[in-house]
Amino acid sequence: MVAPVNIIVGSHVWIEDPGLAWIDGEVVKINGEEVHVQTTNGKTAVAKIANVFPKDMEALPGGVDDMTKLSYLHEPGVLQNLAMRYELNEIYTYTGNILIAVNPFQRLPHLYDTHMMEQYKGAGFGELSPHVFAIAEVAYRAMINEGKSNSILVSGESGAGKTETTKMLMRYLAYLGGRSGVEGRTVEQQVLESNPVLEAFGNAKTLRNNNSSRFGKFVELQFDRSGRISGAAVRTYLLERSRVCQISDPERNYHCFYLLCAAPPEEREKFKLGDPKSYHYLNQSKCYKLDGVDDTEEYLATRRAMDIVGISEEEQDAIFRVVAAILHLGNVEFAKGKEIDSSVLKDDKSRFHLEATAELLRCNAKSLEDALIKRAMITPEEVIIKTLDPDSATGSRDALAKTIYSRLFDWLVDKINNSIGQDPNSKTIIGVLDIYGFESFKTNSFEQFCINFTNEKLQQHFNQHVFKMEQEDYTKEEINWSYIEFVDNKDVLELIEKKPGGVIALLDEACMFPKSTHETFAQKLYQTFKNSKRFTKPKLSRTSFAISHYAGEVTYQADLFLDKNKDYVVAEHQDLLIASSDTFVAGLFPRLAEETSSKTKFSSIGSRFKLQLQSLMETLNSTEPHYIRCVKPNNVLKPAIFENLNVIQQLRCGGVLEAIRISCAGYPTKRTFYEFLNRFGVLAPDVLEGNCDDKVACRMLLDKIGLKGYELGKTKVFLRAGQMAELDARRAEVLGNAARRIQRQSRTFIARKEFRALRGAAIVLQSNCRGKLACNLYEEMRRHAAAVKIQKSFRRHIARESYLRIRHSAITVQTALRGMVARNEFRFRKQMKAATIVQARLRSHLAHSYYKKLQKAALSTQCGWRSRVARKELRTLKMAARDTGALREAKDKLEKRVEELTWRLQLEKRQRTELEEAKSQEYAKQQEALQAMRLEVEEANAAVIREREAARKAIEEAPPVIKETPVLVEDTEKINSLTSEVEALKASLESERQAAENLRKAFSEAEARNSELATELENATRKADQLHESVQRLEEKLSNSESEIQVLRQQALAMSPTSRTTPMRSKTMLLPRTPENGSLLNGETKTTPDMALSVREPESEEKPQKYLNEKQQENQDLLVKCISQNLGYAGGKPVAACVIYKCLLHWRSFEVERTSVFDRIIQTIASAIEVPDNNEVLAYWLSNSATLLLLLQRTLKATGAASLTPQRRRTTSASLFGRMQGIRASPQSAGHSFLNRQALTKLDDLRQVEAKYPALLFKQQLTAFLEKIYGMIRDNLKKEISPLLGLCIQAPRTSRGSLVKGRAQANAVAQQALIAHWQSIRKSLNSYLNLMKANNAPPFVVRKVFTQIFSFINVQLFNSLLLRRECCSFSNGEYVKAGLAELEQWCGEATDEYAGSAWDELRHIRQAVGFLVIHQKPKKTLDEVTRDLCPVLSIQQLYRISTMYWDDKYGTHSVSSDVIANMRVMMTEDSNNAVSSSFLLDDDSSIPFTVEDISKSMQQVDVNDIEPPQLIRENSGFGFLLTRKEGSAS
Repeated sequence: MVAPVNIIVGSHVWIEDPGLAWIDGEVVKINGEEVHVQTTNGKTAVAKIANVFPKDMEALPGGVDDMTKLSYLHEPGVLQNLAMRYELNEIYTYTGNILIAVNPFQRLPHLYDTHMMEQYKGAGFGELSPHVFAIAEVAYRAMINEGKSNSILVSGESGAGKTETTKMLMRYLAYLGGRSGVEGRTVEQQVLESNPVLEAFGNAKTLRNNNSSRFGKFVELQFDRSGRISGAAVRTYLLERSRVCQISDPERNYHCFYLLCAAPPEEREKFKLGDPKSYHYLNQSKCYKLDGVDDTEEYLATRRAMDIVGISEEEQDAIFRVVAAILHLGNVEFAKGKEIDSSVLKDDKSRFHLEATAELLRCNAKSLEDALIKRAMITPEEVIIKTLDPDSATGSRDALAKTIYSRLFDWLVDKINNSIGQDPNSKTIIGVLDIYGFESFKTNSFEQFCINFTNEKLQQHFNQHVFKMEQEDYTKEEINWSYIEFVDNKDVLELIEKKPGGVIALLDEACMFPKSTHETFAQKLYQTFKNSKRFTKPKLSRTSFAISHYAGEVTYQADLFLDKNKDYVVAEHQDLLIASSDTFVAGLFPRLAEETSSKTKFSSIGSRFKLQLQSLMETLNSTEPHYIRCVKPNNVLKPAIFENLNVIQQLRCGGVLEAIRISCAGYPTKRTFYEFLNRFGVLAPDVLEGNCDDKVACRMLLDKIGLKGYELGKTKVFLRAGQMAELDARRAEVLGNAARRIQRQSRTFIARKEFRALRGAAIVLQSNCRGKLACNLYEEMRRHAAAVKIQKSFRRHIARESYLRIRHSAITVQTALRGMVARNEFRFRKQMKAATIVQARLRSHLAHSYYKKLQKAALSTQCGWRSRVARKELRTLKMAARDTGALREAKDKLEKRVEELTWRLQLEKRQRTELEEAKSQEYAKQQEALQAMRLEVEEANAAVIREREAARKAIEEAPPVIKETPVLVEDTEKINSLTSEVEALKASLESERQAAENLRKAFSEAEARNSELATELENATRKADQLHESVQRLEEKLSNSESEIQVLRQQALAMSPTSRTTPMRSKTMLLPRTPENGSLLNGETKTTPDMALSVREPESEEKPQKYLNEKQQENQDLLVKCISQNLGYAGGKPVAACVIYKCLLHWRSFEVERTSVFDRIIQTIASAIEVPDNNEVLAYWLSNSATLLLLLQRTLKATGAASLTPQRRRTTSASLFGRMQGIRASPQSAGHSFLNRQALTKLDDLRQVEAKYPALLFKQQLTAFLEKIYGMIRDNLKKEISPLLGLCIQAPRTSRGSLVKGRAQANAVAQQALIAHWQSIRKSLNSYLNLMKANNAPPFVVRKVFTQIFSFINVQLFNSLLLRRECCSFSNGEYVKAGLAELEQWCGEATDEYAGSAWDELRHIRQAVGFLVIHQKPKKTLDEVTRDLCPVLSIQQLYRISTMYWDDKYGTHSVSSDVIANMRVMMTEDSNNAVSSSFLLDDDSSIPFTVEDISKSMQQVDVNDIEPPQLIRENSGFGFLLTRKEGSAS
């Protein structure tokens, strides 16, 4: 990072802060090289201008996913970007092609589920959000496309998440190229299952991590030529062997020691172990237990993991015996012996541990003691035995412990590799390196030196790769980069590993001299590297030295360097363990040829470390590297805490900032032409008005500004460090001038507005004063007018009151007079009306009495006649009932009984006919009598009317006063006489009514008996009809059985060699029913001694059966040939389905046990749909299979249901006479008459038949084909619209002309371009809809197709929206909303019949887009967002959209930080409650309907009127397909 330029007063900058690493603020003063900054925490800080860096004020609130897109690529910008993304749970960020992974310290399962893997599969790098899957995808695709091995280097300090990242990488690589391994476990699973074992023996607690890997692990996934995983291997590097013997507080030794000490009591007793505090190798630190870890459970888990890996029980016991032996060995202490420089065991405790060690290693205790305290020196003359002093013996003990443990770890790795299995023929691999990161503590010893040496090597490899990537970028863009310098750390590596003058070489040299000490070693380093810039000597220490690494200076304490570096391969140790009686222990130390001589060979850990590191680098150099840098955001290992100082230190240690320095050495700022013009076009608006190319426009703009040193590539502008700040300063100046101009205009407008307001107020005040004066004048005039009006009204009121009193008196007098006259008139008319009513009632009674007498006589006559007829009919019915009962006695009397019954029915019919005729004659006579009575009644009425008229005239002519009394007397006498007569008539009427009631009851009883007899007769005839049908079915089955028996008999005779030698054997044969022998019930047999017929009869009966089979086969061939063609539709019904159904029903194929017609039909359908892209054929067979399945669903029933429903509907004549005629028909014509009746009635009237197994299997196969065709049509439509959906999710970019001329025209063009893609989707939808309509596909199935298609559109658009940040913008939401309107319009045009609820399937993308385009998001509360705006979206989805949203149109913000925080809390609660936190949707590709759904949704299909195809129309075997009219015409 170079010194910034153009820092002026008012600039927003970053300055260093001791607590926050970097803090932002505003420049308030510049004094030479000093800058005064007002920070955001309210303090004022002073810093040198070289240490101040500009801040990008236009940075997106959610940061950028690739830090090369930062306007200012410097340390504080990188830190701020990571912090903003970590706050939003965006833990992955790119820096070019390097992935930075910040440990979230919480489970984020939605980032690693199968849906996420599906999204990244095949996606280009950078197309989706940063992810570890993207790195694995790039490595895998590079391996497949280029055929070169790749490696992924995962680095970071302890607790940064390296192991979890490695697991995710292997999971994804196994997903891409997985292959089942041994016992059904994948290679990836086997590698992961080995982790607990390796962690138990290779991990330990350090200062920063409770489970730190103290070795490097390189997992090789081997692939075959097709890209499938064919094997794997785990390579381990750089195991920290010194930890076995030496640990510092508060660290721990390797986990396995503590696990074994926490084993069950019987295990500890077997290994003679006790409390871990009692062992020297463990009690050097006071830390024995880890928080939240149960060592006993971990021990059992490790044993289970060993079982899974394939380590046997015996081998496990041997492993832990060795571990226990190392613990006991560490407690062996030595004291000075009697001789000089000799040593012996210190005490009995040491003796006990020595013997325990020898017992566990299965070796001799004395030999073990001698190997520890004695050395054999071989001279030409003799072998000299030398004893060791206590210190040397202790060193020998520790060397043996480290050697045993190292060999044990190597054996475990080899065992795991053998269990996984490797592919020796594999040419390509993808390696995943998980190795410890750079370490710098307060006290740094030999372990930190080796680790940092490793990281220096890896950093050199990393720098070369980054520089190579920069070169490739510059070469791709064709810019000049030859003058860019590359920062290398070669001098540090030479200082460490150079021979003979490197640190490691000097350390080995010091270890080889017995009298060397750490002080002499340190002095040697001081002398050797006194002129090195990378090496310094601390002032206050005599044994410490400091090395300036790429990540910073580290001070090492050389006190224990010599002890930790010594790794003697002692011949006595080798011989001792080779001689062990335990094959496992002996196998850890194979005898090598060069080690046969009995002498001590020196081998330093540092040298071995360097060799292993060299091997690792050779492996990495042979592969294409990819880098993942894991970062631990805090040291408390808790989520949502981002410690700037900790992260910036890790970025330095991880080489990320070094990569930034390399980038800054060239062109750190890279912008596409569009982005550059969009940001800095305001500096030269006239350049944008032209029609020149973007590249030319960028050059003209930069030349006009006067910027030097930039480069223009093919698609990007490359700027030197500091040039972006200069451009931003100029841009800020231009925008500031524009802002001041806007402020000036705004203030003018505000002042003029205030003036107009004051002037308006004055005018309003004047108007109010004048209005008040006018109101007072008006009030006075109004009062005067009111007084005049009151006087006028009062005078008028007095005059009107006088008039009304006079008028009321006159009306009262007139009313009284008129009322008296009216009451008199009313009284007279009432009397006249009463007299008239009495006369009318009397005359009516006379006429009614006469009519009742006539009616009674008629009823008596009818009842007598009907009872006589009923008695005759009863006798006839009783005789018929007895005749009907006789039908059940015997079959040979059936026809005779039926004939008698028929005769009786005909007789009854004739009697009924005669009775009806007699009834009609009687009815006619009664009608005539009734007519005569009606005439008499009419004449009587006329006479009454005439008398009434005469009386009225007489009353009118006579004076009313004189004749009043006589008339009343005369009327009274007449009324009395009439009343007596009425009473007499009532009595006679009552008697007649009683008689009629008796007759009616008798008649109803006769009718009831008659109806009962008729019911009995009907039941008898019905039973006879059923008996006839059962007989007919038995005859048909009998005939089929006879034909089958004849064929079988012939085959038996043909195969039996003794058929002719047994002529006297009696044979039983089934005789067909003929008129001569009568009908045989239930397959009765006749036995005949005639043996001659037994040979000749089968031959004669085989021919017709064979002819029938051949004819049926020809008909089936013709049917298959016919349906293989496109038969089209008739009246909206598929002809092929109807023809198939008619033929199968007529041939009774559903009821046979074996037939091939079903298989042939299925094969025909299968061959027709072999081409999956022929949608026309698929739609045709979709319609036919659905219709045929509907017919089968409503026709077939299981065999066991025969007793519940009739086998088929009765199709004979409905009349009793017709049924009797059918029963009387000859038995020979029974089968022919059945077919004729089926043809003459509704042939295809759906009737349920008992389906056998072939029919049910055919139905299942047809269902499977329907689902397959449905899926093929749906998938074809998905395949057609998938590329269009990728174009529809993101709006096209605005053209350069819109930057100056405005957005209206550009938006219109972009809208048209986007709508064109949506219209293409509409065109595809319409094409498929019209195709299925043309083929009469069931609307129910069509609805399901489009419902799933819209669900697919919803899933694709919504998932793309959540995975691509550039899509979560305001303008993009507007574009997608316009496209969704197109789909809504299509749904309206398609109608609910075919579209159904398809529009509702888009609810996720509709609500997400609605959220993007809504205004004033910061004012929305969480309830409003979750309940009103987006009720369907989950909290994870809302959080994702809210954090990824950016407004590229108006510059507004997303929802408030409080809403984001509440969402995060809810997400945490959901994760604690085991609620799925996946924010991606899943596409449902299942079949969304069943056969019952189709049966319920489709209407009844009438196959009656289907015209047979021309191919089978003229064939006599298909005559049953003709309609009734055609059949009768033929």
